[in-house]
Amino acid sequence: MGRFRDALSGPGLAGIAEIKRRSPSAGDLRPDADPATLAPRLAAAGAAALSVLVDERFGGSLDDLRAARAATDAPLLGKGFFHEEDDLRGLRDAGADAALLLLRDLDDSQAADLMRAAAELGLDTLVEAHDGDELGRAVRLGADPIGINARDLTSFRIDRRVQLELVARAPRDRVVVAESGVDVRAHGAAAELAGADAVLVGTALMRAPDPAAKLGELLSRPLVKVCGLTRPEDVEVAVEAGADLVGFILARETPRRAPGVLESPDTVLSVAVFVGEHEKTGADLVQLYRRENGHRSRDCVLLRDGREVARVLDLPWQREDPAHLARAAGAQGRVMLAGGIKDHARVRAYVAAAR
Repeated sequence: MGRFRDALSGPGLAGIAEIKRRSPSAGDLRPDADPATLAPRLAAAGAAALSVLVDERFGGSLDDLRAARAATDAPLLGKGFFHEEDDLRGLRDAGADAALLLLRDLDDSQAADLMRAAAELGLDTLVEAHDGDELGRAVRLGADPIGINARDLTSFRIDRRVQLELVARAPRDRVVVAESGVDVRAHGAAAELAGADAVLVGTALMRAPDPAAKLGELLSRPLVKVCGLTRPEDVEVAVEAGADLVGFILARETPRRAPGVLESPDTVLSVAVFVGEHEKTGADLVQLYRRENGHRSRDCVLLRDGREVARVLDLPWQREDPAHLARAAGAQGRVMLAGGIKDHARVRAYVAAAR
């Protein structure tokens, strides 16, 4: 495995920033995009790697890859439609660290031959699937990393739900990249919680006035959850204020009990909060407390499809704890920090502890 894969395999969610001038589905995106300028700025903004379109249908060429290589040391993915070993050699010579292979366009024998040739050339391969059959093929071929595209390259339709199902099914011993359809922080968070190690973002960056700032926004943490919502207008206010997650308390012992999981835009993740037991609600996530002495437990777990994806560190029931933030700051793994966030000073303290 090479430096491209290694750059994506660390803790947290990695970002692959894509440079392209246009796309067949969206038309012109950034006709004047200059890889020599964008590449170092995106790397400085937190990109673990860069993807450069070298296909003329996207307004790209190998010269763009050469320009990016001259401008940054970040790992580079050459992206296009590759069928021959000579294609891979051209990418290597232009400075690429990895090549994209589309299983939609390759049978297993072709894909295996190209993966073998890439390895001999010192290139990683990002093997892309967009449905269950292609994911199964990628796994059997030994692909690592595996890309799972939310966009159907025939219809150009984005289906994040299917993508997340496939991400969740992918083997945990492979690096998994969620490609396409990442426009807001919640989209990246959804991919991460499903099991993705990285997201590949292109269109959202190229459409942004400042691509580097947009990338920083998408990768920034902590996320913000606004909980205790009981009315549609509450959801609207939370979304307008910039919430990434919206919470609906469905436990019977609270006066803030919601009538259910209310309709929310796809720019946020919905969270159903239960104590003791939970039921299917259609929420993206479940925040589940134990029931202790007739009340909720102090801490709980965050679940996605029944699988724990984070711990929730909360205050004791109806009590304060001066050591709450220090306790949270010392926690390992993915953590949601909750409890008593009622003023600006406390928000700042909680954000600092979460980071």
